Amino acid sequence: MTSVNCPQCKKPVEWIETSQYRPFCSKNCQLIDLGEWANEEKSIPCGANKDQQTTKLPDIDIEDIEAMLSERSEDFFKE
Repeated sequence: MTSVNCPQCKKPVEWIETSQYRPFCSKNCQLIDLGEWANEEKSIPCGANKDQQTTKLPDIDIEDIEAMLSERSEDFFKE
């Protein structure tokens, strides 16, 4: 039988189908963990913070787009 430690309190938990809260030992530990994620105390590392990163889009207007499209052959739009 496989046993893992509860991610919250480190108590051993049997990894079986009847372990209702696995990998947690109890509903209480499961809710504490969920609360930490909701409060952003836990996160998955992903490099630079994407929310703070901004991308400068080129200054382009509809006339520029239409000019670029008119340069394309008719076959370009059929593929």
